[in-house]
Amino acid sequence: SIMSEMQQAAVAAKKSKMSVRDICYAGLFAAVIAVMAQISIPMPMGVPMTMQTFAITLAAVVLGSKLSTISSLIYIIMGAVGLPVLANFSGGFDKFVGPFPLMAFIIGWGAEHRKDFKGAYVIALAVGTVVNYVVGVALFCAVAKASVATGITACVLPFIPTAIIKAILASVIGFAIRERVPELKK
Repeated sequence: SIMSEMQQAAVAAKKSKMSVRDICYAGLFAAVIAVMAQISIPMPMGVPMTMQTFAITLAAVVLGSKLSTISSLIYIIMGAVGLPVLANFSGGFDKFVGPFPLMAFIIGWGAEHRKDFKGAYVIALAVGTVVNYVVGVALFCAVAKASVATGITACVLPFIPTAIIKAILASVIGFAIRERVPELKK
């Protein structure tokens, strides 16, 4: 009967490590990342300044390491299969750039452990950002056949001021959201 199937589905969902709420949060933040990616400012060396990293940091702070990693994986998969969720409404595997799941995990881990030891969040935020830059420079150098110095000039230096501003804003907004949503408090 339909009732017994619904009960079996409910039991299966309870046994699952992810709740329906978790799945919804991950999907919601994948959508937030996709929307924020469309805020794009062209830069002289061809690498646009987008709000993806803001959204990744926001997801990491609000959701923590596990769910923000899943959220960014959903976003990357949507982009890789061709959905126009990447910057400038693009999609496709050839447009995929950035270690967003790793960045999300590192920053989310710092957000979760910020009370365990002083500086955990700031260190994780810096490491997550550096990982993003290292992979971005490597990909840029490989695709553009450019030197590391050119990669750093194109992919890092122009973005440092905005990266700091985005990290601060995402942190302030993210921790405010995390404090106001009871099931996210940790």
